[in-house]
Amino acid sequence: MNQLGPKKDVYDKILLMYSGGLDTSCMIKWLQEKYKSKIYTFTADIGQEFADPSRFEEIEEKAYDLGVIKHYTVDLKEEFVKEYIFPTIKANGLYQGVYPLSTAVGRPLIAIEAIKIAKREKIEAIAHGCTGKGNDQIRFNVTIRAYAPNIEILQPLIEWNMGRDEEIKYASFYGIPIKKQNQKYSIDENLFGRSAECDTLEHPEIEPPEDSYDWTSTPEYSPDTVEYIQIHFEKGVPVGLNNEKINSVDLIRKLHNIGCKHGIGRINHMEDRAIGLKSREVYEVPAALILIKAHKDLEKYVCTKHENSFKAMVDQRWTELVYEGLWVDPLKDALDAFINIMNEKVTGKVKMKLYKGSANVVSRESPYGLYDINLATYDTSSTFNQKFSYGFIPLWGLQSQIGFQVKNTIKKLEGEKLNKKIEIIEYEKIRNQ
Repeated sequence: MNQLGPKKDVYDKILLMYSGGLDTSCMIKWLQEKYKSKIYTFTADIGQEFADPSRFEEIEEKAYDLGVIKHYTVDLKEEFVKEYIFPTIKANGLYQGVYPLSTAVGRPLIAIEAIKIAKREKIEAIAHGCTGKGNDQIRFNVTIRAYAPNIEILQPLIEWNMGRDEEIKYASFYGIPIKKQNQKYSIDENLFGRSAECDTLEHPEIEPPEDSYDWTSTPEYSPDTVEYIQIHFEKGVPVGLNNEKINSVDLIRKLHNIGCKHGIGRINHMEDRAIGLKSREVYEVPAALILIKAHKDLEKYVCTKHENSFKAMVDQRWTELVYEGLWVDPLKDALDAFINIMNEKVTGKVKMKLYKGSANVVSRESPYGLYDINLATYDTSSTFNQKFSYGFIPLWGLQSQIGFQVKNTIKKLEGEKLNKKIEIIEYEKIRNQ
């Protein structure tokens, strides 16, 4: 078991997971000074730069300007979608029924890629920009220790104990440029969603300011016309949009753009973090919410009542494991096996109606749908024999009826005992007068 805090005072090489933002930019200078180390940086492209893909070039240039030895930018979008986002969709992954794990599912992938780079460059320590209060430290640390137990993990935000205002002063002192929006909120983005924290958002009694959102239109000012879309699934995986086959990354991007236009995917959530703190989180997850809602509807259509009931429990536990940083846990592998079997028949089309912040399923079809109009219809042509109810209902309710009668018998006996006690007390009062 690792001791608390870093093991050494000096490291020859450190790999920093680098976003280009305030925290990790300050870390480059701090790690250089603190550990007399050569700093390598790594940025994972998991689709976080929707507006300006050239941002990755800026991040690389900024890293070299701050004195790093070597910078890596790795395009992981395809792997992120297929190996992390699609499993989340299959599991209807909404933490506490609300948050679609957009940040959470990206962390194990980033950690695994960082390990590959560290081993290639013979780097003995990996640093990241997570605080000691959040979930990301768990997601990174557990994954790194599982895959590479001999690599040291450094958490400068714990060691230096600077607040955000002090970081800004530190950056100013060292001439580290800060993007304007990062002066107010702490932002995380990827192909599946965007999160914002800090500043006014730390006060749950205040409505999130409009400037805390960046992707989505304000629902009130989104288009006044309804838009219908049809999403195609094969074995639980989205494969097409509006009768057109689309590759995985482009499909997410298209749904993202459509959802943003209609103001879909804004979440203002009081969340239970893994360490026990309550946290107010603001998310923008248009594609995630559209896809999970569509998938869940189609899955419900092709599965039995018993399957759907049990799947809800499996989904909840899967979501909790992923949110809490336990992507490598053997239980998750077992749950994945069940989820994948359930999704073998989740094939078909789901039509959705998008309008001013809402995305609602309006129709679905599948070759495996369990709905039978000949049984379900109330027309006289129905093949369902209603006389079966004469035998079914007495058997169905038998245990409940017996239990109800026993419960009332117990109440009656307890009432009789109480009345007897009252009679005895009254008798004793009269006798003692």
